[in-house]
Amino acid sequence: MYQQHQRSFKKRGQSVRPIKSMSKNELLAAVARSHETTTVALQNEPVAVIHAFADFLLDPQLMDNIRSKGFTTPTPIQDETIPAILAGHDVIGTANTGTGKTAAFLIPLLQKVAHDRNQRILVIAPTRELAVQIHNEFRDFARGLSLRSAMLIGGANEWRQRQDLRADPHMVVATPGRLKDFIQARYVRLSGFRNVVLDEADRMVDIGFINDIKYFISLLPKERQSLFFSATISGKVSEILTDFVTNPVRISVKTVDIAATIRQEVVHVPHKEDKVDILHDLLIQKEYEKVLIFGRTKWGVQRLSDELEKRGFRSGAIHGNKRQNQRQQVLQQFIRSDIQILLATDVASRGLDIPDVSHVINYDLPETLDDYIHRIGRTGRANKRGIALTFVEG
Repeated sequence: MYQQHQRSFKKRGQSVRPIKSMSKNELLAAVARSHETTTVALQNEPVAVIHAFADFLLDPQLMDNIRSKGFTTPTPIQDETIPAILAGHDVIGTANTGTGKTAAFLIPLLQKVAHDRNQRILVIAPTRELAVQIHNEFRDFARGLSLRSAMLIGGANEWRQRQDLRADPHMVVATPGRLKDFIQARYVRLSGFRNVVLDEADRMVDIGFINDIKYFISLLPKERQSLFFSATISGKVSEILTDFVTNPVRISVKTVDIAATIRQEVVHVPHKEDKVDILHDLLIQKEYEKVLIFGRTKWGVQRLSDELEKRGFRSGAIHGNKRQNQRQQVLQQFIRSDIQILLATDVASRGLDIPDVSHVINYDLPETLDDYIHRIGRTGRANKRGIALTFVEG
């Protein structure tokens, strides 16, 4: 079917438009100028890893689980964060997705609970997808330790979540909206959690949850270990820190400079009406094996997905108008390569670990440089090569 589409395009005189290669800073500057933001200097200083997992003296079953996941040497964020958490310190970690951050806090917290079954962990994440990923990681690392968990997210069965809470779980991972609902309905009390993680805190602030986060902090016990992770610490994000952490260890492992594994290019779109045809001409090329396309709105993403399906492409979309089970089903289809193309709003740009994405396409420009960096970071992972394309109209 793809070949048939390609022939019909050539009959109309269409061809793949030339793509102008740009340096990383040129591309980021172009994105920044289009939104009247300020470009920032990007740095990527190599960080030496000084520990092995065996150095942390972890529970034998936990060590077996770490090995079974294929972990051999800690990543830089794990190397610094795990000993700090094991020593009981509060932590402020500045790190991007794809750095191993989830394991950096789950491994030491699981060690803590394995040796004291009265400990309880609360992890708050900005999106359902990130919460699901954290919950799955917990299950992998906790295998054989007889630890219970609950996941509180919107778009999923509330009755099942209430049942999981009644079982007194050792870890609860939640999105802010559902957590607030359950607190107000008195299904969960935050006073019992002495280990609290705010993950992707900048994203939670970006999407309007800062007052909810302050509310949660006011309900937590004074005696607790607080772990705070954020890609950036802006003025609004820093408002949370004063009441959340005490004498924290600050750890910064930034991997913003991703030019080594990702080729970044701009696709010039002379006329808006040509945009979907240009995308089609790209997607029929053989090397576009597993493509993640970002759009600005949920309606636009769904409309583009429907159009690509009409043209014979195996595609699916995730956005806020879909139920959680629908979003998870589409994600799993993409992970298994049952579909070639996943279209998403920025809900998917943070926290998702999707292997072997060959191309990221910014069909609509991102709102900020941080969003751009997180979007394109879905490709070129695990030292593999990736390509990021940004459509620029006019």
